[in-house]
Amino acid sequence: MAAVGVCSYAREKLSENCSLLCPGLSDRASIYSCGLKAVIVLLHITFVGVIFLFDANLIRKSREEPWYITVYLVVFLVTLVQYFFTSGSSPGYVIDAMRVKNGSNTTFINSPTIVEQSNARNGNFVSSTRNNQLERQNSSLPPLSWEKLVMDLYPPGSAIRNWTCTYCNIIQPPRSKHCHDCDKCVLQFDHHCVWLGTCIGQRNHCRFWWYIFEETILCVWTVVLYITFLRSKLMKTWWKVLIAIVLLTALVFSLIFLLVLLLFHSYLMITNQTTYEMARRRRILYLWGIPKKVHPFSRGICKNLYTFCCSRDSMYALEAVPPIEELEARARPYTCVDIISCKCC
Repeated sequence: MAAVGVCSYAREKLSENCSLLCPGLSDRASIYSCGLKAVIVLLHITFVGVIFLFDANLIRKSREEPWYITVYLVVFLVTLVQYFFTSGSSPGYVIDAMRVKNGSNTTFINSPTIVEQSNARNGNFVSSTRNNQLERQNSSLPPLSWEKLVMDLYPPGSAIRNWTCTYCNIIQPPRSKHCHDCDKCVLQFDHHCVWLGTCIGQRNHCRFWWYIFEETILCVWTVVLYITFLRSKLMKTWWKVLIAIVLLTALVFSLIFLLVLLLFHSYLMITNQTTYEMARRRRILYLWGIPKKVHPFSRGICKNLYTFCCSRDSMYALEAVPPIEELEARARPYTCVDIISCKCC
């Protein structure tokens, strides 16, 4: 019994010391997030480090043509930086948009509960007591502030109860969804990425695309290095060949996944869609009755690309559901005049 008590006391003191040194590691979600990032970094170092250890020709080439290896290592470092940059970014939460849109309501903005929920990182769950406090505070908001702003974005006659989140008790703008992993409503919700440990939404979808793009380039380059090593005439021991084949197989599967993911999100980018809208189109009320070939929020390829990559007009832009007349017009096939005038762009 005494030994058990000593071990329990030691664990408590160790947890307390870790919490003091790293406040973000005081809960399991933060520990999981940090552990996941460490695994991702370790995998990158393993795939790249092994080829440098095994391939003598690569070392010799780095001396003869240092620019080649320098560019490769730059791509490697940029990919890792982009990973941490994307994983630490905010997808754009509805609660933050409410704070911005209701800037005149100082009581609402400065509320400790709202600030705590807004600043909480992914995986930190909001208690039911905080949700109840949030419900009381939302009910005290001016009825013509956030409610009017959001309801004007939906088709006339829409019921407010259809767009109220049952978890956050706030009115969701179009294209928003509650993420159960983050325990928040996300603007233009795409998906929750387990590898990044964060949601992908309005504010970080572009960063996510660039991360996939950079990861794909790094993966292609690394696959080429492994194939070059296996095809070389160097004397290679059997265990080196075995390890290289195993790692190459894993890289090929990763490359296929990355290419599919990159093409899919490129399609979403040029059509102004999200993964959630494509996968759950029949379950989203304001998308009912819209033909499958019609992308309701698309404004043409060029404008979609500009909005996705370059537009900084508003940190929390809210998109309205187009009227049914406009959607019916989009469903009509293009004429020669439309093609000549580049209507699709």
